[in-house]
Amino acid sequence: MKALQYRTIGSVPELVEIPRPVAGPGQVLLRVTAAGVCHSDEFIMGLPEDQYVYGLPLTLGHEGAGTVAALGEGVTGMSVGDSVLVYGPWGCGRCYPCSRGEENYCETAAAQGIRPPGLGAPGAMAEYLLVDDARHLIPLTDLDPVTSVPLTDAGLTPYHAIKKSLPVLIPGSVAVVIGAGGLGHVAVQILRAITPSLVIAVDISEDKVELALAVGAHHGIVSTGNADEMTAVDQEVRALSGGRGATAVFDFVGLQSTTDLAARLVAVGGQITIVGVGPGTVNVGLFSTPWESSARATYWGSRPELVEVLELARSGRISVEVERFTLDEAPRAYERLRAGTIRGRAVIVPNAEQQENDAP
Repeated sequence: MKALQYRTIGSVPELVEIPRPVAGPGQVLLRVTAAGVCHSDEFIMGLPEDQYVYGLPLTLGHEGAGTVAALGEGVTGMSVGDSVLVYGPWGCGRCYPCSRGEENYCETAAAQGIRPPGLGAPGAMAEYLLVDDARHLIPLTDLDPVTSVPLTDAGLTPYHAIKKSLPVLIPGSVAVVIGAGGLGHVAVQILRAITPSLVIAVDISEDKVELALAVGAHHGIVSTGNADEMTAVDQEVRALSGGRGATAVFDFVGLQSTTDLAARLVAVGGQITIVGVGPGTVNVGLFSTPWESSARATYWGSRPELVEVLELARSGRISVEVERFTLDEAPRAYERLRAGTIRGRAVIVPNAEQQENDAP
């Protein structure tokens, strides 16, 4: 089967032929219908050799959807042909966080060598994907796999981050989204769907700010991130918030310049959530952040939260802007991701020709 793999440190991903996996006991083999492209892939492919821990060769793709192609011995509750999404942050399934469905915070995954697909385990950018356990599959039912597959990360990750701030996102609150790309434009929709907050989007790209406004942001600010513009962004946010600042700031970039901006924007008692995979940090202290403000970094989301995200999509309250690529075009999708020219989220459709033939 064809697969897109990262094979050499510092190189670009390559399209190769590898054996089709076979479902063992408790496992499920999917015929992949869609796989999402993410900046996290670029992050790990940009790591130097002494920091790279994901194994080589690595089949990419931690956002996956597919139809069940084969069931391993002992798997019940699903049938061949079922359309499913893959919950990505696999855990042990037995520790306390896992018992709550919070496998993203599994206590033993690292020690046991359990890795998410595309981030250590073989990922979804292939014609077939082997899933370790049926509990990691969520029924898609009536949803389109191509437009839904980004919800497994680009939807779930901002939803999890925003839910943590729901107690402060009350009427009159102000939420700022820094970075209005793949995750950020979904965050804007989630904020509009489940909170009464005034939503402000900030990005260096005018196109991405326009996208944020198109999907529901009340205000959009274009900023290159230099000191003068950071001051201007701060002044504009305070003008829009009655001088208070942002109740909650969600940083989907994670660079030092954006975390510095988040610290400037946050109000007294406000919250900063760093979501973007970057080296930026926030210094919290008496003389560095407003009184009783807090900062945290979140990771992905829980299985119950993914079900909730799908319900938002099913009701039409959120959707993901996608650009489609075949598996042969996947290397070009990563080129465009690096160049910052993807509108919303890039999705690879490995079996595109067969899916067209199967369409009614």
